[in-house]
Amino acid sequence: QVQLVESGGGLVQPGGSLRLSCAASGFTFSSYSMRWYRQAPGKERELVAHISSTGGTTRYGDSVKGRFTISRDNPKNTVYLQMNSLKPEDTAVYYCVAPSLPGDYWGQGTQVTVSS
Repeated sequence: QVQLVESGGGLVQPGGSLRLSCAASGFTFSSYSMRWYRQAPGKERELVAHISSTGGTTRYGDSVKGRFTISRDNPKNTVYLQMNSLKPEDTAVYYCVAPSLPGDYWGQGTQVTVSS
């Protein structure tokens, strides 16, 4: 079955960096675009970043442009999110998503907390 397993979250000070990873299995990873979403308590879910199946096209939410970088390694079935210059408002659960029909595939999420 489809599995998306995120890792790399944790507690980091403002201005610090983290790299999230998402290991995919159970589907043809290289045929799917991939996304990272996040959700903070009391806030709506937010699209953070998108990458095409080949990695040739990326898009970012306005709040993370210039600070976050999405990438993928198709032979390893893994997508990454490099997060730099982290701010307290980046605190959220981050989810790896494979857009699909009839329903997207979601990971279980990894907590990122930015605090001094």
